Amino acid sequence: MNFITNIWNHPKTSAAGLLIALASIAGVLSQQGITLGKAGTGTVVSLVTALATALLGLLAKDPETASQSAAAGKPASQQARLGAWMLIALLIPLPWMQGCTATGVAQDIVNWTPALQSAVATVDSTAALLAPADAPIFAAATQGFDAASNLLVAQAKAYLANPSASVLAQLQTQIVTLQQQVNAALLQAARIVDSSSQQHALAAIQAVGTIASSILALVASVSSKAAVAHMAAQTGVKLSMVRPYLNESRAAEIVAVHYGEPVALARMQVAQAEQAEISAGF
Repeated sequence: MNFITNIWNHPKTSAAGLLIALASIAGVLSQQGITLGKAGTGTVVSLVTALATALLGLLAKDPETASQSAAAGKPASQQARLGAWMLIALLIPLPWMQGCTATGVAQDIVNWTPALQSAVATVDSTAALLAPADAPIFAAATQGFDAASNLLVAQAKAYLANPSASVLAQLQTQIVTLQQQVNAALLQAARIVDSSSQQHALAAIQAVGTIASSILALVASVSSKAAVAHMAAQTGVKLSMVRPYLNESRAAEIVAVHYGEPVALARMQVAQAEQAEISAGF
């Protein structure tokens, strides 16, 4: 019965936990295309998300002063931690929710393209850092990155100019193509025996992969459930197969720099996006 006592003694924390859980579940349902019916011009899932977020905002905007906290027997640090977690819960969806509109997604994809081009350029120069026996393996594994990324950049710009279904279909195909090339390259790089060469190779490939995964999440956010299923069906090398070779901290740093946010927040977003992609079949 301790959990009942805890709920009774800490109602604000319990309410925040429940609202965070509701917002998280609703976010996953939305990513999977589950709406639970219509609610006006929106869906039941979007309504639940909005209500949970709004209530979290009300809780977060109701801070207690130090004297009030002391009078209630609650340390100020406890209140600060609760406020911080509620703020994190409010902020987590923001970069990924920019894809609520086709134009927003298109712009975000285009915003990613300089980083993508830079990451691919780094891949091209990485072979020189590897042991002589490992450089050919790396070059063969990553040889398609330039063409695939250039085509993706061109399609992203075309989609921004004309966010039509036909251009979106091309974008869906191309992001899956790049993602598959990256995943296959990661598996090849993992076979490099020299530890220094392997480290350089995996780091360079993952930088491209992190951006590709972010763009994949954006494209999926404006794609139908059937389209996402079709995209996932085209993947032979699944994300779960390459996760052991990924550096999550490095991925979070890349996302944090792009969105201008704390690394801790970006780490949660990366984990959320990866789980959504694995659940979708990627």
